Amino acid sequence: MPGTNLTREEAQQRAKLLTVDSYEIELDLSGAQEGGTYRSVTTVRFRSAEAGAATFIDLVAPSVHEAVLNGKALDVAAVFRDSRIALEHLAAGDNELRVVADCAYTNTGEGLHRFVDPVDQQAYLYTQFEVPDARRVFASFEQPDLKATFQFTVTAPEGWTVISNSPTPAPEDVKDNVWRFEPTPRISTYITALIAGPYHAVHSSYEGKDGQSVPLGIYCRPSLAEFLDADAIFEVTRQGFDWFQEKFAYDYPFAKYDQLFVPEFNAGAMENAGAVTIRDQYVFRSKVTDAAYEVRAETILHELAHMWFGDLVTMEWWNDLWLNESFATYTSIACQAYAEGSKWPHAWTTFANSMKTWAYRQDQLPSTHPIMADIRDLDDVLVNFDGITYAKGASVLKQLVAYVGMDAFFKGVQAYFKAHAFGNTRLSDLLGALEETSGRDLTAWSKAWLETAGINILRPEIETDAQGVITAFGVRQEAPALPAGAKGEPVLRPHRIAIGLYDLRDGLLTRTDRIELDIDGGLTQVPELVGRARPAVVLLNDDDLSYAKVRLDEVSLSNVTAYLGDFTESLPRALCWASAWDMTRDGELATRDYLSLVLSGIGKESDIGVVQSLHRQVKLAIDLYADPAWREQGLATWTEATLEHLRAAAPGSDHQLAWARAFAATARTEGQLTYLSALLDGSAEVEGLVVDTELRWAFLERLVATGVAGEAAIEAELERDATAAGQRHAATARAARPTAEAKAQAWASVVESGDLPNAVQEAVIGGFVQSDQVELLAPYTQKYFAAVKEVWDTRSHEIAQQVAVGLYPSLQVSRATLDATDAWLASAEPNAGLRRLVSEARAGVERALKARAADAAAAS
Repeated sequence: MPGTNLTREEAQQRAKLLTVDSYEIELDLSGAQEGGTYRSVTTVRFRSAEAGAATFIDLVAPSVHEAVLNGKALDVAAVFRDSRIALEHLAAGDNELRVVADCAYTNTGEGLHRFVDPVDQQAYLYTQFEVPDARRVFASFEQPDLKATFQFTVTAPEGWTVISNSPTPAPEDVKDNVWRFEPTPRISTYITALIAGPYHAVHSSYEGKDGQSVPLGIYCRPSLAEFLDADAIFEVTRQGFDWFQEKFAYDYPFAKYDQLFVPEFNAGAMENAGAVTIRDQYVFRSKVTDAAYEVRAETILHELAHMWFGDLVTMEWWNDLWLNESFATYTSIACQAYAEGSKWPHAWTTFANSMKTWAYRQDQLPSTHPIMADIRDLDDVLVNFDGITYAKGASVLKQLVAYVGMDAFFKGVQAYFKAHAFGNTRLSDLLGALEETSGRDLTAWSKAWLETAGINILRPEIETDAQGVITAFGVRQEAPALPAGAKGEPVLRPHRIAIGLYDLRDGLLTRTDRIELDIDGGLTQVPELVGRARPAVVLLNDDDLSYAKVRLDEVSLSNVTAYLGDFTESLPRALCWASAWDMTRDGELATRDYLSLVLSGIGKESDIGVVQSLHRQVKLAIDLYADPAWREQGLATWTEATLEHLRAAAPGSDHQLAWARAFAATARTEGQLTYLSALLDGSAEVEGLVVDTELRWAFLERLVATGVAGEAAIEAELERDATAAGQRHAATARAARPTAEAKAQAWASVVESGDLPNAVQEAVIGGFVQSDQVELLAPYTQKYFAAVKEVWDTRSHEIAQQVAVGLYPSLQVSRATLDATDAWLASAEPNAGLRRLVSEARAGVERALKARAADAAAAS
């Protein structure tokens, strides 16, 4: 039985048979304030290539009332099962199907999500359809290559606004509040959208250089309106329009562009054509660092890039999901780095520091896979929104741009858009266009980079004479064995890299020269560097052109250790920080030595995004990778450093805020917790530090987790912040209480009752898992393995994935945890998606054991 799954073969067969022309969808949302179900009426017109053929249309609904095919009523009881309506005896040529169903509102962030704002008690709706959830709202042929036009008619409560892919019309009937939208261009089901509710709106326009005018809208709930910095969002959006339209040489393809900040959103954002939905945590209620604004801008630009790559031209099947996401990631970062007037010209530093470290981690898991993954069915793609699909893919696109040249790359992209507008493509279509414009044969490149898994290591091999002059220089490429359980073989790849030479100038590590070259095979000689004086630091993959783990030679490592904070530019610093972190994760650098390295250089690190990443990585390293016998000493050293940096930071600066949060995450002694309490109640102050709403919750959550504060403090803070965000923070704090009763309550609310909204469940899981409560959480290892399969089989994908990943006993770093995992994997017979997630989590424990052994060895 297929359940809600769909195989690639079924999709291919259906695409051969059908051409879908149009959908007319009528939704009655007039009862949305009360919830429950709503009436969905779908009329779909399509053509069949074969008389008498049979197929099916997808629908996830509590009940179906009618299904009428070419004027003939079908027996619903006979044809509707397994989330499909069977369609038989199709006419050759034109067919018409009408389906009347009751569909359900959700609280999982899938389909039509319904949220009630505690501030105004109003319901707010939005759709989320990627990958296969349009079928939760209307009957549809749910696959990306069956594009059609979509015409929505929506009945909504009085006073509401309804937004969709087409421009919002005036309601036809004010009394009944009926909104009839114009048909869309031909698009895929998963990028259609409806957002409805009494949303607050700000409107503007983009005025192009050629006279083009695109209406722009920004929406959020009224309870967030005072925090909506619409001008800043419009500014980033307009910069994106300018840059993308120049690089793509194709005008924005839809009639308007709305960005809607919606509640309880599972992802960062979603590229619905002309109606992008974005998580409303990006409407910042409190002070955040510039790194948060940079990340928000990248998200805005990522979704805007999708309007062309993904929406205008769409993948044929989900095996090219990586290209869809990687292209949007690469071009959004490139826009930040290169667009005129951008506030984030250092965007590639952020990419190297965050996105690529995600990719490196993902590529060393047993689930590693080629960038172009083998997506057999929807179950495969649902767990494939990973660090390879986004970050490794974008890294490899950056490598491709270096390989063919940026001008040739974008000329190829321009030809691709012109040739395939409003159609579907495969990877070969893009590569063919790039071969035409660059003159490079990409067959071998594609095979090496896109069809194989794993990561290469690059090391310099340097020989010098007695005077320190380089007599031989080579780049050694290694292909480590893939993780146990991973498919494929390690391969050496062609790399386009830069080699940076750095020397100390006035106490700063300054790049004195740079060469760019192709390397291939196990060893590439670099004769250009022979005869030069050996610099203080030789940095392979300077400017981060390729995707590889980079190691430093002994002399460079010594100088980087001494002067890491003294690079004149942020990107080489980020590359060295990333290399040190990778060595720590690999057990090549002891956690205590990583902490020493960070403490020696972080005070000189100007890039706030790098600083915040180092905060997270140090805490993770001490929690998971440190020898347990040394862990408390490491935490004490780190916590004391966070407090010192907090007090020394410039008043009101981003660094001050970041250090305040780092201190709050790890405060532990009686004195530190007393000081944290004083900062919360205002009896102590740090000049320039505003303890605003979000910072108050950060302080309180730590005080609750350590037993200093309890339920009364949580209730008082929730009364101060009686919002949806406040409710989530309160749920986190309650789950963080260091008592067996609190843990049992949190576990039951997630695992046993299973009715929490997605965002609240995420908050509870976040509070439940506390690194200072390992012994308290120990009994839940057995409970996890007893419950996780049933959770996976009975909950929606998003809800089940939160549980499978978030509640895995990652903090129980022991051989016993590995054995328990192995026994469960051998006996439970989980499906491929759940097996993958649990295997990935197991790999984290195995890595932590290896790193702990390395840290312990460093003490002897």
